[in-house]
Amino acid sequence: MARKNLLEGLMGAAPAPSPAAPPPRAGAETVSAPPDPTRPRYAKGAIGAISRSVADLQARALIEIDPMQIEAGGLQDRLESDSAEDAALRDSIAEYGQQVPVLVRPHPEHEGRFQIVYGRRRVLALRELGRPVKALVRQLDDRDLIIAQGQENTARRDLSFIEKASFARQMLEAGYDRKIIGDTLSMDKTLISRMISVGERISPEIVQAIGAAPSIGRDRWLALADALTEGEHAPQDVVAMINLSGAAASDARFEAALAYASRRPAPPSPAKPAAPPAPLAAVRALDGKPLAQAARRGGRLVIRMEKNIEAGFEDWLLAQIPQLHQAWSKGE
Repeated sequence: MARKNLLEGLMGAAPAPSPAAPPPRAGAETVSAPPDPTRPRYAKGAIGAISRSVADLQARALIEIDPMQIEAGGLQDRLESDSAEDAALRDSIAEYGQQVPVLVRPHPEHEGRFQIVYGRRRVLALRELGRPVKALVRQLDDRDLIIAQGQENTARRDLSFIEKASFARQMLEAGYDRKIIGDTLSMDKTLISRMISVGERISPEIVQAIGAAPSIGRDRWLALADALTEGEHAPQDVVAMINLSGAAASDARFEAALAYASRRPAPPSPAKPAAPPAPLAAVRALDGKPLAQAARRGGRLVIRMEKNIEAGFEDWLLAQIPQLHQAWSKGE
């Protein structure tokens, strides 16, 4: 009977103490804070060994979960989805079933719900099919969740450089140091520094507008980061230009962004010197007396009468212009 009670409660909550149980003796050690619910505590000795074994079995055991009970967790790894690939995955699961389980953790805030660690596309496909999700459930805190997600990303070959760089940037913004980021993504410090440099110099809005760009590697993304920095382009202008390009594929959207950012404004043409004013031609009377000065400016003839001309001559000259023009037209 004692052995039966010994194993009782390992898979659930411990039984409540009996009301008749004696109070703790004076001077007994008390616990000042409740244990971390995400970190199970094990007793020492045989009971502790059994508890750890049960926990290990639970971590390795597959369970089926309603896909509607699984929520997003961790950081965003994919920048865009491929509808054709998603449809192919859904059709494969519909025909052959879910062959690879996903990894989830109990939701830290909502009892009975879970957060995805990796396997998002499988969860979405099963949600569309209305089938339960085969999942491994592990007790992970936020740090362990992100590290597990990053290690899974490293093992996948379908994530592009910018998606991994975006993941590294999100880890940095979440407060993780570069050593943990490097260990999570299995990359050395130099490559992590370059990834973070790209993530810091290319705004998330531009990255999101471009997309995964699977054919674009590290050097090309660094070239875009340099061009954006040197040109001091506003992110909203680059995003607007990407949208105006009409490119459907993310690789083409990258090329449009790089072409725009690499453009250099044409140097201003040297100002043409102002044309010197046309020389003034002197108009004299038959006796040599100066009457006026004439010059052509902007296709017009400008006549400036002398100050000491006889009074009334200007008015007479203006009145004679129509007759003079008529005589000239007739060749008189």
